[in-house]
Parts: sequence; C-alpha cells; structure tokens
Amino acid sequence: MNLPSNGFKKESEELGNSESIPIDSISADVQKKGPFSFFSGSITSLAFSFLSLFISKKIVLYFSIHSPNYSSPIAQSIASGFKTLIIGISFLATFTFGFIGLGLFLVFIRSLIAGNKVKTD
Repeated sequence: MNLPSNGFKKESEELGNSESIPIDSISADVQKKGPFSFFSGSITSLAFSFLSLFISKKIVLYFSIHSPNYSSPIAQSIASGFKTLIIGISFLATFTFGFIGLGLFLVFIRSLIAGNKVKTD
C-alpha cells in the first residue's frame, strides 16, 4: 500500500542511502572561532551599547522637554504609552548590547586561558 508523500524522507531511507556524507567529514569542515573573533565582537557590541546609551539619553531629554498636551484623555494615555514604549525599547537595546559585549569579552578571556592548554591524545 502506497502512502501519500509529504516531501520528507523516512529515516530508514536516509540511512540506506549510499550517497550520504560521513559524519567525520562534516566535523572536519567546521572551523572554530578564535580569540580575535570574540574580541572584535565584544568591541563592536560595546560600541553599539554606548551608541544606544547616547541615543537613549537624547530620547529621554526630548520627551522631557516636549511633553504631549492633548485635550482628550484617551489621546493623552496613548501618547504616554507610546513615550514609555520608545524609552523602554531604547534602554533595552542599551542593556542587550552591553550584556552581549560583556559576555563575548568573558568568552575572549576564557579562550585565551583555554588556548594555553595543549590537547594530547
């Protein structure tokens, strides 16, 4: 009885296929990241963090000088919510970039320490 095909191969068909790539050749092609990659990523992320902190300060300053004045309470509520959302997103970007930069810097230090150990098999 033939079952309808959904475009996916069964696991038994993939295992029986002689054209499949050996696992050893796949792991040999994967290149490891070096300490320079971690350090450059950390510097880039920290630079974006300081840039977004600068922008966040400017946004807060702008919204504190230009307060919305609407006669409708619904419009006032929407404007206040929008202002809160914009300020929150800007500081969330600051925190995210800073946290990623700090994490990559710690991985950079760890890769330097782990790089001194020689593997013997």
